[in-house]
Amino acid sequence: MSGILYGVGLGPGAADLLTLRAARLIENAKVIAYPALVGGSSFARSIAEDLIPAGVQEIVMEVPMTTERKPAQDAYDKGAAEIAAALDAGENVVCLCEGDPFFYGSFMYLYARLSPKFDVQIVPGVTSITACAAAAGRPLVARNERLTVLPGPLPEAELRARIEGAESVAIMKVGRHLAKIRGVIADLGFEAQATYIERASLDAQVVLPLSEAPESAPYFSMILLTKGADPWL
Repeated sequence: MSGILYGVGLGPGAADLLTLRAARLIENAKVIAYPALVGGSSFARSIAEDLIPAGVQEIVMEVPMTTERKPAQDAYDKGAAEIAAALDAGENVVCLCEGDPFFYGSFMYLYARLSPKFDVQIVPGVTSITACAAAAGRPLVARNERLTVLPGPLPEAELRARIEGAESVAIMKVGRHLAKIRGVIADLGFEAQATYIERASLDAQVVLPLSEAPESAPYFSMILLTKGADPWL
């Protein structure tokens, strides 16, 4: 019989934010898979490092960080083929996923390739949004409020329109788009209600009012914007 593929959410970065189910699967794994930078390290593996057993087979998917889709899709094709070989051999595979596998998670690309043939089970993880809200001490929504999640690479005009019509906003993938996003929020008059967070839950975590944010931001950064009065008070 074929093995089972587990897409295991690792949470935002702190090792002690893994769920018990995730930790159990990793500790008992014989085959693990995870994404890594081309020629570099894997943030996903570093989160779970203390749980990975000795002698485990490791499938490393080197994913280029480019705006072009094809190089990354080629990497997922190759990774899916290696995972499929292990599953066909009857081995379970634990795929390590930063954050949650189905929330902006790259695991969805493996899921699309492998779920038609194999049993694929998802272990949800703590999302970066909830980790950032906790780090900032800012409840995201209350009562009948709506939360809008926006990716930072959106064009400026679309960011402006979506922020203007939203109540609470989480802007992800800030990185090199920080200046554009900060300019839009300031022009709309909401800068005082916005918080900048980078590397939530890690030792290098930074939480600042958006007005005090640095000039450049890492990929793992986010802006939370809550408008109006605090309804939870």
